Amino acid sequence: MRRRDFVTLLAGAAAPWLLIATVVPVAADPVAGKLALIGVLANAPVTPLDGLREGLRDLGYVEGENLRLEYHWAEGRYDRYPDLAAELVALPVDAIVTVTTSAALAAQRTTSKMPIIMAAIGDPISARLVSNLAHPGGNITRFSSLAPDLVVKRVEFLKDLVPSPSRLVVLSDTTNPYAVLELDRVQPAAVALGIRLQVVTASDDDQFNALLETCRRQSFEGALVINDQFLLSRRDRIVSFMAETRLPAVYGYREFVDIGGLASYATDYRSQFRQAAGYVDKVLHGAKPGDLPVQ
Repeated sequence: MRRRDFVTLLAGAAAPWLLIATVVPVAADPVAGKLALIGVLANAPVTPLDGLREGLRDLGYVEGENLRLEYHWAEGRYDRYPDLAAELVALPVDAIVTVTTSAALAAQRTTSKMPIIMAAIGDPISARLVSNLAHPGGNITRFSSLAPDLVVKRVEFLKDLVPSPSRLVVLSDTTNPYAVLELDRVQPAAVALGIRLQVVTASDDDQFNALLETCRRQSFEGALVINDQFLLSRRDRIVSFMAETRLPAVYGYREFVDIGGLASYATDYRSQFRQAAGYVDKVLHGAKPGDLPVQ
């Protein structure tokens, strides 16, 4: 019950006597009039980031007043993350919010003191970002989507969509350490279902064009797109290609389906980013990231 409601009910119960009460307004803390400077290290401005802004706004942070978000985009180039992280540390920002495994790794290698909140990370244990989810220690924490395990569900989903598939293509980017985690899980899952996989990879535009050409020439019965920011940034071409070649595909990001892709089985990243705002607020109020469990 809110304090204002309590006072109203108490006054009613006290009639006919006169009860005078004072309602003390809650201080607009965030954070005691100081400007919070938060760095965002990500590949590109994707829709789920709106969740982070909404969560911070709900906690009393207003951009342009007591909050400034400093965005640094890798634009599909994982080799840019270390320099971008170093720029945020040099500003300095009060905390870094990372999106993707590569961004988290770069931030962790750049600073051992500045708080790092992982708004989206597939498997922080396998990536060796933390050794313990309950007590991560160090300067990094937040959410794990355990997304590598979801790729097994996507294989099963694709098998339900495609009658008796025997040969599927997997689009990936092996320069992304997270993509390797998904591939490690998808191979045995396909074998268990009696499905042969062919992995095609790309990490630049020339390789991406070759990847699509390989998919065009081969007689695949379905496609699985590994969660990867480089491939996500080229979702328009991927979705158009799948429609043109009538190749059923399952994705790990909702953004593919939003522009016409067939199906996705994915984490609700917008909700996850919104909840990450709570950890940003905690570290701005002095909490140590290493004491906050990875959820």
